[in-house]
Amino acid sequence: MTRRILLPTILLILAYGFWISPDFKQIASGVAIFLFGMLTMERGFRAFTGGALERLLRRTTDRLWKSVAVGAFTTTIMQSSSLVSVITISFLSAGLISLGAGIGVIFGANLGTTTGAWLVAGFGLKVKLSAYAMPLLVFGVVLIFQRSKLVHGIGYVLAGIGFLFLGIHHMKEGFEAFKEGIDLARYAVAGYPGLFLFVAIGILATVVMQSSHATLVLVITALAAHQVTYENALALAIGSNVGTTITAILGSLGSNIEGKRLAGAHLIFNVATGFIAIAGIAPLMSLVDGMSSSLGIAATDYTLKLAVFHTVFNTIGIVVMAPFVAPLVQTLERWLPTPAPVFEQPRYLNEASIDYADAAIEAARKETVRIYEKALELIIHGIGLRKRDVFSDAPLEQIDGAGGLFEEGIEEQYHQSIKSIYGSILQFISRAQTGMEPENAEELLAIRMAGRGLVEAIKGVKHLQGNLKVLIHSKNPEIRSAYEDIQRRIAHVLREVDSVRHAGEDRLAILSLNETKVAIKQEDILANENLDELVRRDLIPAETATSLINDYRYAYRICKRLIELGQVVFAVHDEALRDAQRSLSLDEDEIDSMAGHGVTR
Repeated sequence: MTRRILLPTILLILAYGFWISPDFKQIASGVAIFLFGMLTMERGFRAFTGGALERLLRRTTDRLWKSVAVGAFTTTIMQSSSLVSVITISFLSAGLISLGAGIGVIFGANLGTTTGAWLVAGFGLKVKLSAYAMPLLVFGVVLIFQRSKLVHGIGYVLAGIGFLFLGIHHMKEGFEAFKEGIDLARYAVAGYPGLFLFVAIGILATVVMQSSHATLVLVITALAAHQVTYENALALAIGSNVGTTITAILGSLGSNIEGKRLAGAHLIFNVATGFIAIAGIAPLMSLVDGMSSSLGIAATDYTLKLAVFHTVFNTIGIVVMAPFVAPLVQTLERWLPTPAPVFEQPRYLNEASIDYADAAIEAARKETVRIYEKALELIIHGIGLRKRDVFSDAPLEQIDGAGGLFEEGIEEQYHQSIKSIYGSILQFISRAQTGMEPENAEELLAIRMAGRGLVEAIKGVKHLQGNLKVLIHSKNPEIRSAYEDIQRRIAHVLREVDSVRHAGEDRLAILSLNETKVAIKQEDILANENLDELVRRDLIPAETATSLINDYRYAYRICKRLIELGQVVFAVHDEALRDAQRSLSLDEDEIDSMAGHGVTR
């Protein structure tokens, strides 16, 4: 409802402005071109988010100061706090970084966005940017039509910078011409009434344009043309800082609860920083005057002094809020608790993660680990064992397989707790793979296949369970021993996969699953050979032998699928090392050859 009213209102105001003043057209077109340039730049930088930026965020956010530095650096390079905020929300939603680290990145992004004011005030207003805009647009468009994703991205970045320069030029020219007919400075409001009024205008302008950069450029060009007073310009800068949180809030709508908490932190930080700036406006202005003088900035160079003010009050906000990050995290977790779903729902899959390769891969991996954890209960109890026995230190031979409780209703539990999440993973991966680099798409495909294998393992347990829960109690010791052996084989694989999962810094632990693969193949061969001998000696009835042949096949497939899942979802995060681990994994022919030559555990 709000959007239905807001959009027509904005369009009517613009139409009225175009009608009464040709100069307003130039200012408005300058803003539009600037915003289009920002969108174009963001699209270009997205070409570089297939690994480098994600790895930078993931590896350098273990300390608050690092998170702040990364946020400031990336925003300075990309000149888009909005893009950094949205990427951070996607990483947080996928579980790649913690909420505290995400808050640090947002703090840094606020500081990094102040560099835009410095660039415009120190360079953009003193140079004829239109002379640089045209070549950048030409080179950018030529590169956009190239096939290489990297070159394509560079083209969008260059074109975006060209549009930014062109937009600044039109805004500057528009205000210069505008002042000849209308002096907006006459509408200046002094004192705290003016402060609150222009803070509100700054918030509204940023909400409408969804870009604090665009608001600041508009304010700086208006200030340079003397269409707004210095004091009112400071208030507009404060308002733009608060209004920029709307982008993070909108970006969090498609994220999980962690993304919404980060958007809440962004809002709290920017509002608190705004209140600090408003409450201390007089001493802040004196501080800015002193710093400007020491930097050699003229007392009447209000555009550069605005850039100094913007940097100072954001820095003060970080210094004041940094000690309260931990309490802020606790407060947000209390205010926005994790909802208890009526039905099982994905925890990591969300719209915020789908556009970024590392975030999408990690989200799919973590969700697959979730269904693995749920499947463990079905598999272990489905074959008549207890979880505490399987993952204990006791030798598997000492576990009483006949004394366990067989889980009933595997099909129903699968539908209730696993099927819907698995379906969501398939849908998420299919969407995420579109336009993704081949190596990243292959990783998602491997995760999808691992999930499918897990579903096959659960269905295998369902088929196996019918005979197992009856024949494990057979009076025939050979039959009973055969089914106890099936239990032990599956339990052994579960232990091996679990040890790899919790291997910690031992990056070579996953290679032990190769040995397990060979072992289960050899055990399957020996079990079938032993079964043939038992049938020949009439120790097992023929009809029971037929059931055992099928059940051996189910057991082998269950073990194989569990190992394959472990090799995919519990591999290390480092891409090169992960690829090395995968390359060393044995294929089916190698397993058959090694098992046939008597390789044992």
